Amino acid sequence: MEFKLRLLTFLLLFAIVSFSQDSAMFRKHLPKERFLDKVFVGGNLGAQFGQVTVVEISPLVGYKISEKVSAGVGITYQYYHYQDTYFNLETNVFGGRVFGRYMFTDYLFGHAEFEYLNLEAFDFYPRRRVDVTSLLAGGGYIQRFSRNSGFFAMVLYNFSESIYTPYTNPIIRIGINIGL
Repeated sequence: MEFKLRLLTFLLLFAIVSFSQDSAMFRKHLPKERFLDKVFVGGNLGAQFGQVTVVEISPLVGYKISEKVSAGVGITYQYYHYQDTYFNLETNVFGGRVFGRYMFTDYLFGHAEFEYLNLEAFDFYPRRRVDVTSLLAGGGYIQRFSRNSGFFAMVLYNFSESIYTPYTNPIIRIGINIGL
């Protein structure tokens, strides 16, 4: 019995070593991806006009860690204006974010991010600026127009809502990623 176990272990290790050598030889013939081949840029632009006017510019840069996992950083600027009979409020929102994505399929992905925003609070006079952090997570769909580029739409949920959060759940984002 012990001889059979040793033989089985030897054959299994031999098969693993042989397979890994074949894989390594196969990879040698593939062109090596450059660093910039894994970098993508993009982001989203948003606009809403009316009693509440919001204009948002949120560029990002990301890196494809593997075929399924990517991560990156982005900055955010929002212009916000609210006007009615009694109020005329106007402010600028600045911030940044770090994010991670996991591709479940070629088109569906999970997205999580931590976002920091600095905005003007209108609850006290004189007005003051406050820092707001948000933990957002959700999923999305990407329609590719090349191997590293595509249009995306995602739905996120803010898990750390505060009275100063500029979002209402769910948050819908539409944007573009462009591979370099």
